Amino acid sequence: MWIEILKSKIHRATVTDANLNYEGSITIDEELMEAANLIVHEKVAIVNNNNGERFETYVIRGERGSGIICLNGAAARKVQKGDVVIIMSYAVMPFEEAKVFEPTIVNIKDETNRIKK
Repeated sequence: MWIEILKSKIHRATVTDANLNYEGSITIDEELMEAANLIVHEKVAIVNNNNGERFETYVIRGERGSGIICLNGAAARKVQKGDVVIIMSYAVMPFEEAKVFEPTIVNIKDETNRIKK
């Protein structure tokens, strides 16, 4: 049996921008991507803590150290600059492997999207 399990999470990131006139995706600071074990074009689920919206998109690389969390395209309508979001990716794996798997969790310490150490 295979199951889907949380692989990575960026917890309580602040939206720094929303760009409706883009083809779609979420731009994430490259430093945050690496810390969360996310790759370019990976599918992510996003939860907006401010309004309860839940949606999916894919990751594109943002400038390293910029703190950028920008929703692009239609997803830009689901957020406002300053909203707090949770960004999650999932993996499919065998049940026995999933029982011992530990997801990568990145906690954010402030509105500039710096990582809590």
